[in-house]
Amino acid sequence: MPPKPRHRPAPKNAVREADPVRASAPVTAALSLPDRDLLAAFLGRVAGGPSATAAADAERALAVLGGFRGLVSASQDAFCALPGMGPAGFARLHTALEIARRALAEEMRHGPALERPEHVQDYLKLWLLDRGHEVFCVLFLDGRHRLIVAEELFRGTLTQTAVYPREVVRRALQVNAAALVFVHNHPSGAAAPSAADEQLTLELRRALALVDVRVLDHCIVAGPRVYSFAAHGLI
Repeated sequence: MPPKPRHRPAPKNAVREADPVRASAPVTAALSLPDRDLLAAFLGRVAGGPSATAAADAERALAVLGGFRGLVSASQDAFCALPGMGPAGFARLHTALEIARRALAEEMRHGPALERPEHVQDYLKLWLLDRGHEVFCVLFLDGRHRLIVAEELFRGTLTQTAVYPREVVRRALQVNAAALVFVHNHPSGAAAPSAADEQLTLELRRALALVDVRVLDHCIVAGPRVYSFAAHGLI
């Protein structure tokens, strides 16, 4: 008699067809997944337990943190305190965010950064997403307005940041920038510029004009909104 076929056990890390969250999450289907299943699929076994537990943990995390925006801006302590999340899940999430930031930065290096303002704004929102305090950042651009480097120059408190024009000028000369875009955030969520913001922009423009460096814009990131000085005729 011919030998009976032997069935090899599935590898421990194999995806089971009975696992609806993992099995239904190929790239082509990801856009159609409900929020909780998308998060559970992204975190994979980081969420722990069978798929039903992973989905329940994901749903709880989204509810507690206020959706995906709250999830990605949550501190590590807040994220890891939720059932099924943990340090590995936090690291995976922020690795994905950093990949997205770098992809947008690469695009700005290969063409004029302000040619597609929506891409610049997407980059800025990702860059300053999880900041609970004010920071002042600068996009340093070359003569064709391509990104040379994006840097955080000053860090402050919840409501204000001290900015020193001489340091901005010094760094612009170091990287041989021809133009700059200023960026700072308002953790309070109010996107409109203050009188101090407008005065600072004027002082910076004057200082940079002395070394022939143009200021193209000053953007304020307030949660999902970005206020552009240039778009509002303030530059």
